[in-house]
Amino acid sequence: MKIEKFEGIESWQKAHELARQIYTISNDGPFALGFGLQSQIHQPCVFIMSNIAEVFERGSNKEFIQFLFLAKGSPGDVGTQLYVALAQEYITQQVFSLLSQHVTEISRMISALASYLSSSEMRGAQQ
Repeated sequence: MKIEKFEGIESWQKAHELARQIYTISNDGPFALGFGLQSQIHQPCVFIMSNIAEVFERGSNKEFIQFLFLAKGSPGDVGTQLYVALAQEYITQQVFSLLSQHVTEISRMISALASYLSSSEMRGAQQ
């Protein structure tokens, strides 16, 4: 099955959902008052999606894999910010656990996609 648009990539979809959830929780209550942390957690959420989308449009597997590894660092960044939010009591343990699981899933999906592309005969649309 060929993916025609970056929105069809499952890891991008999951990252989009994570960003939606992060923006929802961080734009309300005590989290909204922690502007520095709010900015720090928003950036890597968007970075994951942006890297996947940007390189998909370029069409090269080699570049795609490189950008996926760049994107893979961002879930770790989000996870770290979640620990800070938990320590500051901006989020509950339940919210922390749910979002942390989501972050871990995205990281695994990005790794799996990079691994698949490394061994795949498929090439990007521009090759």
